[in-house]
Amino acid sequence: MEPVVADAVATAGFDLEALDVTVAGRRRLVKVVVDADDGVDLDDVAEVSRAVSAALDAHDPNLGGPYTLEVTSPGLDRPLTRPRHWRRAKFRLVSVKRPDGTGFTGRVGHAGDETVDLLVDGTVQQVAYADLAHAVVEVEFKQPPVDELKLLEDRESM
Repeated sequence: MEPVVADAVATAGFDLEALDVTVAGRRRLVKVVVDADDGVDLDDVAEVSRAVSAALDAHDPNLGGPYTLEVTSPGLDRPLTRPRHWRRAKFRLVSVKRPDGTGFTGRVGHAGDETVDLLVDGTVQQVAYADLAHAVVEVEFKQPPVDELKLLEDRESM
């Protein structure tokens, strides 16, 4: 089923973050988590729901009966595990833990395939994803300081 759902999600222009199928009585619950560079809004969820539903209905024998489809986007508490997650978090504040258990908070700058620039205590550091054990976006209730954003932008233009 995953290839069918992944293809439908990709055709709609989104990334499949997770697919979970569970049995709920006689029905199956098909939970699809999608994301995109510009985020996902309610219209996007509706569009993906239609695309995935059509694809699943076309491949109904693979499902084995009725199902309930739930399409959602990842929450803010989703861990940053892939370079695209880091790119989507550009200029956001993140809480990071290293494999040794130490942690820090930093602001995300340029995110490449192997490393990310993080502004920590006024200094931009390039950190390899392999050196990070866990990271999540921190909720901020005010705009990021302009001087921090400038430091990250200046580093990216180098």
